[in-house]
Amino acid sequence: MKFQTGVNATALAPVNPWGMVPALGNLDAYITAVNRLPMLTLEEEQRYARDLRDHNSVDAAGRLVLSHLRLVVSVSRQYLGYGLPQGDLIQEGNVGLMKAVKRFDPEQGVRLVSYALHWIKAEIHEYILKNWRMVKVATTKAQRKLFFNLRSMKQGFKTDAMEEGATHRDTLSNAEIDMMAEQLKVKREEVMEMETRMSGGDVLLDPSPSDDGEQAFGPIAYLADAAHEPTAMIESHQRDVLASDGIAAALEGLDERSRRIVEERWLKVNDDGSGGMTLHELAAEYKVSAERIRQIEVAAMKKMKKALVEYA
Repeated sequence: MKFQTGVNATALAPVNPWGMVPALGNLDAYITAVNRLPMLTLEEEQRYARDLRDHNSVDAAGRLVLSHLRLVVSVSRQYLGYGLPQGDLIQEGNVGLMKAVKRFDPEQGVRLVSYALHWIKAEIHEYILKNWRMVKVATTKAQRKLFFNLRSMKQGFKTDAMEEGATHRDTLSNAEIDMMAEQLKVKREEVMEMETRMSGGDVLLDPSPSDDGEQAFGPIAYLADAAHEPTAMIESHQRDVLASDGIAAALEGLDERSRRIVEERWLKVNDDGSGGMTLHELAAEYKVSAERIRQIEVAAMKKMKKALVEYA
């Protein structure tokens, strides 16, 4: 790699600042390369920042970004416990770094490293919350803050327990919940809710069939709303029609005595919830035996069933 000759700060930087970063694909080589990149002095940083602000210099932006890539690598190591690839964390952090460089004002009297730290963490936080789980565990700003603080404090409890030779439970005790709520200045219920979200796992609604070809059982089997399934809706409509118009038409095909017996035995409901007349009461009214009333009822029901089939 060729460098410009001379002793000034500009000469110490490569002719093509982007040429010092290896191609993506080898994370170890990338980390080694960015740790070798020269850091900028305060004067160099302000000069490049003013050049970017006043002249929109791409070269100045590149030098500011490259000199702080090691910061992104350092920050990314703090989030390896979430089980996400470090390369992805670094990539998102670099996006935050570039946003910080674009917005950096050298006249504010603060170094770029301090200003960029917020932007780098913000992008990494956003990436973790989107990809740590299929379902978001935190959506509002307050929930996001609680998510990361809660995880950090839980790790602290675990470390303290190990130093004392005790075993720390995965779930929080009431004392730990109260301590977290007091330190984070949130309600106890909010800590418990976030703890529940974090401890829960993702479950596929419709899991893939197993290796033996059998369909795996998933929540989709009992969460599906069968009431709005097209076939179920058609069947429900048909039942409603049969229960109203169909029965009315079937009753019209009966003689008066049979119709009254069916209505009293099956369709009549009194205000107190009781049904209509009994077989013996109908038998006394028509001056026949209760068995005769039952026979008339059975014959009427068969006739109505046939009429309903034809109506449907």
